[in-house]
Formats: sequence, structure tokens, C-alpha cells
Amino acid sequence: MNNEANFDLYIHDLLTEAKIDASYQGTSINELNEALATASKSQTGEIGRPDYVAVVKDFVLVIENKAERDKLCLREADGKISLTPKATKDYALNGALFYAKKIIEGSSYKKVFAFGNAGDAKHHTLKPIFAGEDFVKELGTVETFTNFSSENIERFYRYEVLEEEPPEELQQIDLEQKAKKLHEHLRNYGSLGDTEKPLVVSAILLALQEQKYGFRLDSLTGDETDTDGAKLFRQLQNSLNRANVSPEVKRERVLNQFTLIKDRPILNTIRPDIEKTPLRFFAEYLNREIFSAIELNSTPKDYLGMFYGEFVRYSGGDGQTLGVVLTPAHITELFCDLVNLKSSDVIFDPCCGTGGFLIAGMHRMLNSAENESQRKNIKQKQIFGIEIRDDMFAIATTNMILRGDGQSNLTCEDFFAKSPGKLQLHGLTVGFMNPPYSQAKNKATQNLSELNFIYHLLESILPGGRAAVIVPVSTMIGKTKDDKQMKADILKHHTLEGVISLNKNTFYGIGTVPCIAVFTAGEPHSSEHVAKFINFEDDGWEVKMHQGLIETERAKDRRQYLLDCWNGTRKDFPSSFMVETTIEAGDEWLHSFYYYNDEIPDEKNFVESIADYLTFEANMIFHGRGYLFGIGREEGKT
Repeated sequence: MNNEANFDLYIHDLLTEAKIDASYQGTSINELNEALATASKSQTGEIGRPDYVAVVKDFVLVIENKAERDKLCLREADGKISLTPKATKDYALNGALFYAKKIIEGSSYKKVFAFGNAGDAKHHTLKPIFAGEDFVKELGTVETFTNFSSENIERFYRYEVLEEEPPEELQQIDLEQKAKKLHEHLRNYGSLGDTEKPLVVSAILLALQEQKYGFRLDSLTGDETDTDGAKLFRQLQNSLNRANVSPEVKRERVLNQFTLIKDRPILNTIRPDIEKTPLRFFAEYLNREIFSAIELNSTPKDYLGMFYGEFVRYSGGDGQTLGVVLTPAHITELFCDLVNLKSSDVIFDPCCGTGGFLIAGMHRMLNSAENESQRKNIKQKQIFGIEIRDDMFAIATTNMILRGDGQSNLTCEDFFAKSPGKLQLHGLTVGFMNPPYSQAKNKATQNLSELNFIYHLLESILPGGRAAVIVPVSTMIGKTKDDKQMKADILKHHTLEGVISLNKNTFYGIGTVPCIAVFTAGEPHSSEHVAKFINFEDDGWEVKMHQGLIETERAKDRRQYLLDCWNGTRKDFPSSFMVETTIEAGDEWLHSFYYYNDEIPDEKNFVESIADYLTFEANMIFHGRGYLFGIGREEGKT
């Protein structure tokens, strides 16, 4: 089988994966056959036979493949894609665009995605271009056809071709603007500190839950005896009781964090400029702009976490004063995929922060549960978390309640004070963690290193369980003697499955370059075990001015490609993306350490490289350094 036929089969597999029914070198749709009847790429007026043709909703996909990567596209001097007979015959994208124009001219189909694909299964470029009646638009390269499935193609067309704003991007912008305004209100009217703002927000949101049971905002009258804070506090007490938060010590610990709303005079005194107390003003704002505007139970996104992150950002800080780095929702959801989270799992986050990992895991398990009994069991017995900070613990508890779960086994403790053996008694099968960063600053604090957190987590999970952690890339290097020993201890008792290097802007505004490490607990790492190291810096998320980190339509394609490689469903991948290799404790557990260039250069690049070398050698000889190449070497000279 020739190279092009092999590549055709590879493209067919990608189409099948995206559930796209494509015809090879022909189509059963008469209208398209008629349009292609005189569409030969040689432009001789004979029949045209694209490598693949598919109809997805009211779009046509037309695909041309070439086995040589330099046969992707030929352009005119002005940069436009050439449509000369030689170009359309010999180059993939040119031929695909030619077919697309013939389809638009000769059929009722007026929206065509033309794909020029060049290379082989491992090294290739898949380049889409949109052709319509009035315009042609080149699009970014892809690795899968995920965005062109019946489920995604209309969305992709609207947001990538027509450049409409995606609703979730607009929603994020809207929420950020509301968070910024809320921050200003909390500062201006409440004189609240950075760590106090999210507690006030959480307390009010809990109280607002009680509106369905008779609580009314107009009851907040600014009474000097029965203050607005006291009324809100009673309502949040009711909310905690209604959610069955137990035991009593846990409920009291949460309540203690919220006493500031009744104890702070400035929050409970009517201000002439707003003609109400700041607490009522905040409650009305949250009820109008947040509580009523979003359905908290319908999404895994950590909205309280988002607000908390915004409070940090608008405080002008980088998180250093608060000592927390909140995990973005797309990462918490990715964790569920990387460990193949099932409804039967028991998840554990020992540094749960605002509860983002637990919320993502809970949603994933609930969605795969088979009945209400199983869903009840997930909420009551399959979610465990520890948070050392009282304020973050209160926020996490609130967050879980707002998502319909008051039974989570959250505790406010020091993770390192917990016995791994006792934690295992909970039947923990999956660990998620974003530990505190950069706490091991010297010998005395070495026990607080990220690697120590990882080891303690792995020891707490049942043998055969899975763990995913997100840490700075420096953690996987292991520079110090203690870190090197800890890496050796990890491999002695547990298995490293792989490390994924992430987009440097994942924690936008924080300045931490992160990676995800995935382990199997309780199974020593065999010297023959092959781990995966992935460069996922290009993840489809981009920083936009005044908006922060935004998901582009490329993100679905990149995520699917990552998971295909991670799960082993894609066998051919360039080493520039993933390297599979055995490892040692002394290695840097990062893609950049194991990467090698496995791409065979084309003839042009090979000739250029040889020419560069010969020029370099001649230059060295001319300058009297021919001995570098064994020319005129004197006896005994090195």
C-alpha cells in the first residue's frame, strides 16, 4: 500500500472518530455528483473525485490528501491560494478549494469546508478553509474533525467563520464585569479586606437560598436592634440546617467564619448615599445580578471560585498575599477525563480550596449515575475533601451546598496531620490536588514541598487508585537533594503514568507555569513501565486583552487530540507532542527532557542543512581551525 493510501486510511479513521459519514472518491448524493461531473483537478472538464466528501447538516466537507508535506498548498505572489491547473492537481488545499468552488457553483450547497491534508499519520498538517458564495476564509490547522461533527459544526461556523462572540465568552465577560463591580461595592461600602469579601458573598448567597422558604429582602430594614446582619445570619443558619451539614462542629466552624456580617457595624448601618445598609445593597446586587442570573446546579464551573479569583485580581495582587492559586474549570474537568472518573469512584481532594475539583468530579459522577439511589450515595459517601484554612473551608462548604450537596465529607484540618492508613478506610479511589505552591523555602519547610503533598496523597489512596495533580513544572525537575529523594520514594511505591506540560497562561495573572502529573497509587513503578510526556502548551486557550484567558473553538480539537493520545487510541503522534519512555527518579519528568526530533527532513531542508554545515566547516578551516574536523591535527594536540 502506498504512502498516500495509508494517509487516506488515517483520515478515514479521524472522520469515523468524529462520527462523520464520508464517501471515498465519490458520493451517493446526486446533486453533488452533478456538480463534480466536470470538476477534474486537472481542469480538463472530466469528472472530479475528491478523496472524501461528506454532508454534515447543511455543510459539505470536501477533503484532499497528499503524502508529501510540501504538497499542502501553493500560493500566488500575493499570498492567495493558486487555482491554476498544476496547483489544483498537485497540492492538497488548492485541489480541495477548487472542488469546493465547483460544488457551490453547481449545487444548492453554499457552505463548504475544504480540507487540504498533507503528510503521514505521525507528521502531517490538516488545514481547513471555508468557502461560501461571497467569501473564502482560511482557518487554523486541526488534529481531529471534532469541530466538524453534527454536534459542533454549526457552532464552529458561527464563532470561527462568522466570528460571532460565543455565549459562554460573553457570559464570562459579563460575570467578570459584575465581579469587578461587586468588589468595588464591597470595598467602598463595606471597607472589607481581601479575605473577607468572599466570605460576605458566600454568607449572602446561602441566605438567598432561603427565599424559596419565605425569606424576603425587604425584611432588611436596617433595624439597629435586630440588624440586617443578624437576619441574614439566621437565614444562612437555616440554609446550613436544611442542607443537613453535619456534624455540629463542622456547621459551627462554618458559621464562625460568617459572624462578621452581624458583628461589623459598618455593614449594618444605613448609608445616606444608598439609603440602605451595605448588607442589603450587597444582597440585592447578588440576587439580581448573580443568584437569579445563573443556574448554579447546571454547570461544573466553580462560580464562587471565579468570583474569588476576580477578587484576588482586582485587589491588585497576584495571589501571594492570600497564598492560593485557584484551578480553572477547564482543568478540573480535564482531570476527570485523565483518570477516567466513574460513578463508582470515591474522590478526595486534600487541598480543596473553594471545592472546584470536588464539584467537577461530583457533576461527572452524577451524570453517569444510573439511578437516584446511586446519585444520593455519590453525594453522601463518595466525595471527600480537606482544607486547612477556615475561610476557604467555609467557602468550599457553601459552594457544595449551592450545587445541591450538603453532605460532602469536607473537614477543616491539616492534611499532613492525617494518617494515610485512616484516610484509606474511606475507600478513596481517585485523588485530585492543586497543593499550595512554593512553601518549601528551606530545610525547615522542606516537608511542605509539592512532592511531599503528592507522596502523602498517593499514600492515602487505595492501591490501584488514580491521582492527578497540578503543580509548577519545577516540581517535576526535582532540583534539591530532598526532592530527588522524594521522587525516588514516589517511584518505589507508586507509578507515574505521565506528565502534561500546560499553557503558561493557565493560571493567568499568577505567573506560575504548571503541569499535570498522573499516578497510579500503591503499585511500584517498574523500570520497564512506559510513561507519557506531553507538550500541551497549545491547548486552544488564549489571553485576550481586558478579558483574560478565553476558550477558542480550537480548544475542543486540542483536548480531543490530547485524550486520544493519552488513552492510546491514537498510535501515531509526533514526538514534538508526546514521548513515551521509561524513566528514572533522577530524570526531569517533563516532555522537554525526553523530547527528540523524530521528523525526517524533506529534501529541501536536508540540502539546506548540508549547505549550512559545509559553509561552517569551510569558515573554520579558513580561520585556521581545521583541526576541529581532523584536518592538519598536530601530534598530541586535542
